[in-house]
Amino acid sequence: MNAQSPVSPSKTSSSPESLPERRKFKLMTFARNLILWFKQPGVILSLPALFVFIAGFVGPLVLVVLYSFMPPRTFSFNQLPTLDNFATILQDGYYLSYAWSIGLALVTTLILLAICWPVAYGLSKVFKRSMIITLLLVLPLFVSENVRLFGWVLTLLNHGVLDGTVRTLFGWELPDLLYNVPVTVLGMVYIYLPFMLFPMSLGISMVPDTCREAAFDMGATRWQVFKEVELPLAMPGIMIGSLLTFVLVLGSISEAKILGGQSIIMISHDIETAFTYAQNWPLGSALSTLLILITAVLVIGLLSRLNLDNLLSRK
Repeated sequence: MNAQSPVSPSKTSSSPESLPERRKFKLMTFARNLILWFKQPGVILSLPALFVFIAGFVGPLVLVVLYSFMPPRTFSFNQLPTLDNFATILQDGYYLSYAWSIGLALVTTLILLAICWPVAYGLSKVFKRSMIITLLLVLPLFVSENVRLFGWVLTLLNHGVLDGTVRTLFGWELPDLLYNVPVTVLGMVYIYLPFMLFPMSLGISMVPDTCREAAFDMGATRWQVFKEVELPLAMPGIMIGSLLTFVLVLGSISEAKILGGQSIIMISHDIETAFTYAQNWPLGSALSTLLILITAVLVIGLLSRLNLDNLLSRK
């Protein structure tokens, strides 16, 4: 008879009896590495900040999402989940508020892009050693947003500052300037200008003067320098300012209330009404959850699909 051949180590390691031991070894290794990671000084010192972040940011978002699936006009979680709140959003025309908010956010962002580029360029390249212009742009931030908006109301109101001045000097009677869409956009541009201006200034300041000078020395025109040198290098600051402005305008409420006179209803106004006057927390949570999802999809989609070479038509 032939002698029985010895079992190879490879077969032994792959036998069913060794699988639980391998899993146990991997689990023990993972637990050991996790304990060593938690023992690091940086991790231990960051635990209080992590707790505050979870309790103050993640926790409320989770509660809002959970409330959005509760029955309407309930104030507890001991109910069966339902999609009635999202059905109400579609049936009651709340999509119009979303459309107004997204549209005004896009328009405001585009207007601020056009306005802030020359100002930011001047701050970064021409008046970079002068603090007077920077202080003039920063000082309004120390005044409440509502106070500044009511200043525009006093200026544009019938028989207000502007109308009274024109009547006195020229005898003309101005039409109603308040409570419409253009003046609402004006208020948004005025309020959120610093959030576009300063990131854009930072981006433009990152463009080396030597690159511009080298491009001019090689015969490039002013438009070619702007398109091929300044804009690509300043794009990080432009993108940060655009995203900040878009997200802030998307959730704004004071401009449409004070200057627009509710001629248009922003989605933030519907959320406020649902949480306060209507006492319908689940509906307000559903509106908030949908707004968060729309914002995340737009921002993440823009960042994932943005191709600077295609944007600038570069080959």
